[in-house]
Amino acid sequence: MLAFSTATMVAALAVQTVDPLPVAPVPVAPSTVVADEQRVPESPVVPVSPPVVPVSPPVVPVAPVAAPQTVPVPAPVPAEPNAQKDIVVVGQSRDAGDPLRGVNAQAFGATQAVDSAVVGPVARVYKRKVPSPIRKGIHNFLYNLREPIVFVNFLLQFKPGKAAETVGRFVINSTVGAAGVIDVAKKRPFRLPRRSNGFANTLGYHGIGNGPFLFLPLVGPTTVRDLIGGTLDRLLLPTAIGSPFTDASYTVPAGVLGALDHRADFDETLKCLHDDVGDPYASSRAFYLHRRQAEIDHLHRRPPAPPPECQAALPATRIPVGAAGATETVPPPGP
Repeated sequence: MLAFSTATMVAALAVQTVDPLPVAPVPVAPSTVVADEQRVPESPVVPVSPPVVPVSPPVVPVAPVAAPQTVPVPAPVPAEPNAQKDIVVVGQSRDAGDPLRGVNAQAFGATQAVDSAVVGPVARVYKRKVPSPIRKGIHNFLYNLREPIVFVNFLLQFKPGKAAETVGRFVINSTVGAAGVIDVAKKRPFRLPRRSNGFANTLGYHGIGNGPFLFLPLVGPTTVRDLIGGTLDRLLLPTAIGSPFTDASYTVPAGVLGALDHRADFDETLKCLHDDVGDPYASSRAFYLHRRQAEIDHLHRRPPAPPPECQAALPATRIPVGAAGATETVPPPGP
């Protein structure tokens, strides 16, 4: 019994001794490890830095997001004014008053083809074969018939002095000048110059704009205003007087001779406008519009704009308006 109890006590002591030993190392071991970890300065920086690194990437993506938002904003702002500016410039310099440019250019091409094949060669033969005095007499006769139109429009423009001079020209040339074949009125002692005028000029003088530019086949360049005014010009004599201005026996020969006379006079000018030119259509349009505006400026006694090319080649009282040759004229230089 003594031996058993002694053994039991020893075992109990052994158990008690073993139990505290595992408990004691447990607190000591962690404290020692923690102490070791705290003594090493690099270990705490390594675990702390990873959280800082993931924090910075969110900042980096945020910066790119802000950058794209900032870049597109200035980009559209300058783009819109530039686009608006381009539209304004094109509208004023290239296609001002010419919304039908595509159709007009096709009509111009067709008219030029007919002019090159028929009208131009016939007009040049007319100029070479018909003596100059006869051609000049036909020219004077046709323009003398326009003097009543000029007179009426000077009255509509409140210019009675020029209207009276026009009446004097018409009377002198129709009598002394053999029905207008000889322009006696421009010479001494009368010195009454030929002036251009028409209903298109009257409309422009009173502030009506050109309207869209038109290029009519076999007629040539014009505008809505000039088309209306020219129609009124052509209706005045047939309506006011009647025969012979309503008879085909007069209108057909007068129209053909007027077209040939007109085309022959402006052969060199048309060559200058169309030959060796990048855009013959635009050249003809600019030339026509300048001359028409020059007439309006002349009526208002305003200085004309600088002329385009080939201006010097154009006679002072006439203007090319196409192969068929309309009867548009421009005033002589001076007030």
